[in-house]
Amino acid sequence: MTAGMSQTRKCRMPVGLRGRLLGAMAVVAVWSTGFVGAIPSAVAADVQTKQWYLSPMRAKEMWKVATGEGIKVAVIDSGVNPSTPSLKGQVLKGLDATGVEGDEHDDYDGHGTTMAELIAGTGKGGGLQGLAPGAKIIPFRVTDTEFQNKHSVNANDAEDAIRAAADSDARVINVSMGSDFPGRGERKAVEYAQSKGKLIFAAAGNNAGEGNKEQFPASYPQVVGVAATDRNGKVSTYSQHGGSVDIAAPGDGIPTWCNAKFQSYCDSSGGTSQATAITSAAAALIWSAHPDWTANQVLNVLFDTAGRGDWKKGTLSNYLGHGIIRPAVNILKGKG
Repeated sequence: MTAGMSQTRKCRMPVGLRGRLLGAMAVVAVWSTGFVGAIPSAVAADVQTKQWYLSPMRAKEMWKVATGEGIKVAVIDSGVNPSTPSLKGQVLKGLDATGVEGDEHDDYDGHGTTMAELIAGTGKGGGLQGLAPGAKIIPFRVTDTEFQNKHSVNANDAEDAIRAAADSDARVINVSMGSDFPGRGERKAVEYAQSKGKLIFAAAGNNAGEGNKEQFPASYPQVVGVAATDRNGKVSTYSQHGGSVDIAAPGDGIPTWCNAKFQSYCDSSGGTSQATAITSAAAALIWSAHPDWTANQVLNVLFDTAGRGDWKKGTLSNYLGHGIIRPAVNILKGKG
């Protein structure tokens, strides 16, 4: 580890931290264009039955119109395993920015592969079903604190990965990671990515009950910070809040790969990581339906069609930002 690395360590936001529910945060019955009420808990062993948000978001109906085809999503994470049944044929060449032996297809803990499947997984073999199964994934491997503690790594891996993603064919950049510390190089990298017309989503963080310290890159103004919600349309108790939250998406109870052996999925309390991946997939769906749009147009539609319950349009929530993503409002009804 290089000198000064302690100030730039990146932590995978821990899942399942449960603080008290702060304030009035309920936004019920806003997932889709017609959903009302809560969704029963999945009881089947099949991992896809635990992706409770796909049905109320009307995923199958949207896929008749748009699947994300033609859109590439950069996944900046622990790497992406292209050999899982759900990701075969979905993962392209990317970049390993860690400076450690291996490449971007060597996922050291399973997190990046989970995010990639939530975005563009085909669901084959009973794996996770992506919201944008027609999209392709470009992986960019970076480190987290645990990985840094075991290896001598590239201290600038995050900014290097963001710049490489900006120079790639990806239109959407997904960062389901975060750090307590901003960095000048990282900030310049996200500014560069924005100048290249990229749409960047990052996790708001899972420590609402543990200090709620703002996370980066989610808190940079060029990045869309994503909060997590439960199956009832309420902000998740762990999901961090504040001015960096721009939008929200399903996060609770979504399974993940257990580890880097990729032998089984594990139940998860949830996280803003999953919410970020699902939001990136929603953006890919909208962009594939409107391939000539700019990043700003796609983002404006995500904001405009977000579910807000009885809020006034234009009102922002510290917990859910513009509201909960509802891509079906645009894909199926042409609104936004």
